[in-house]
Amino acid sequence: MTAIGDGGSTFAPWESAPGDFAVAAYREDGVWHVSPLPGRAAEDLAALVSALLQRPPDGAPLAFVAVDDDFWVVARRVGPDVRLVLSDATAASEWPIAREVLDALGEPVPDDDEPQVVGDLGLLADLGLGAGEVEDLCDDELYPDEACLEMASRLGFGAQLRQVLRVGSPAY
Repeated sequence: MTAIGDGGSTFAPWESAPGDFAVAAYREDGVWHVSPLPGRAAEDLAALVSALLQRPPDGAPLAFVAVDDDFWVVARRVGPDVRLVLSDATAASEWPIAREVLDALGEPVPDDDEPQVVGDLGLLADLGLGAGEVEDLCDDELYPDEACLEMASRLGFGAQLRQVLRVGSPAY
């Protein structure tokens, strides 16, 4: 069973372009809760982490950000730490949040424009989505929103994520 929304959030899903979004998900008593994050969370890593830290720490809180046709970010709170994956490091040359993720990971901005995933690919392994599967989703030529929806489906809250996104956009 899954609950949608965070029980009173007034944030609308971030909509810069069709398919762009920032959402958080966490489990409580075996139930996934999925809610949109404020637009700032899709543009600024500190805002994304702050929004993530507001979720219950024992509920495997995570966040997905899908940006344009370019990249996605997954952030996951594990104890006091936040683990990150960026689907394409080359996005850092155009998008501030991608550069901030690289900085947080201690990774340089790539010199070439070959897509490369960076970060902790195993951040969802204990939830059932291994590092190889996360890496494959980067290589599958999926749009960022499609990759995030696929991860959510494999983790058990794909329908709920679609419902949350449908509220803000007819694209889902």
